Amino acid sequence: MVVLRVGADDPRIGDYRALTDLELRIRWEPPNGLFIAEGELVIRRALRAGYRLRSVLVDEKRVEQFADLPEDAVVYAATPEVLESITGFHVHRGVLASFHRPELPSLDELLAGATRLAVLEGLNTHTNLGALFRSAAALGIDAVVLSPNCADPLYRRAVRVSMGEVFAIPYVKAEDWPGALKTISASGFRLLALTPADDAVPLRELSAADRARPALMLGAEGPGLTRAALAASDVRVSIPMRNGVDSLNVATAAAIAFWELSG
Repeated sequence: MVVLRVGADDPRIGDYRALTDLELRIRWEPPNGLFIAEGELVIRRALRAGYRLRSVLVDEKRVEQFADLPEDAVVYAATPEVLESITGFHVHRGVLASFHRPELPSLDELLAGATRLAVLEGLNTHTNLGALFRSAAALGIDAVVLSPNCADPLYRRAVRVSMGEVFAIPYVKAEDWPGALKTISASGFRLLALTPADDAVPLRELSAADRARPALMLGAEGPGLTRAALAASDVRVSIPMRNGVDSLNVATAAAIAFWELSG
């Protein structure tokens, strides 16, 4: 690897500036084809998954931890104070990396290789999205379809909360929405809309036909699925609640539903 020591004003580390500014990062990362991974575990999972490395930014005391990187890997080393000045926060994990974004599959390609789907509409909280991807990887979901107004799965916070499992699950952002739901249904999936509505079927009571190729639909925290999405579903499903609780955090609900559908 090539180790270069940098200061706060070094123009070569533009990928890492102002990482706490969400709006700036949204405008910078996807258009420039990059994303940021934080922490050694997450970075190594990205590398194992085949993501192409742009550079690494590391606490100068931890450089030797990455001595096994490829010879052409560019590693920028700096003091903790410089790291904080660049990124806008204390980098307590000591290392960040910039990766090239992959080319996403088409919706048809994604559906052809999947048996169980998560279909997300308007899920715009990065922590929830990251937690959901982690559960999807652990509980047998093959792929994720996102509506255009979902958060970015490769945003640093989502990647971190997923513990890098976002790299294990293929996904696509379906620009034609809710038209994509018709495509999913036409591909042989049963659209299961998770909702607290009184007429919803408890998940455990789903038929074998509904479980064969499930596409579990989840909406944003609070508003849930839109009317159009609910209308496109084949079955409305629910997680029975007790003690007057009307709903769960969407990531928690997703994990329960994924487990129920994995059997």
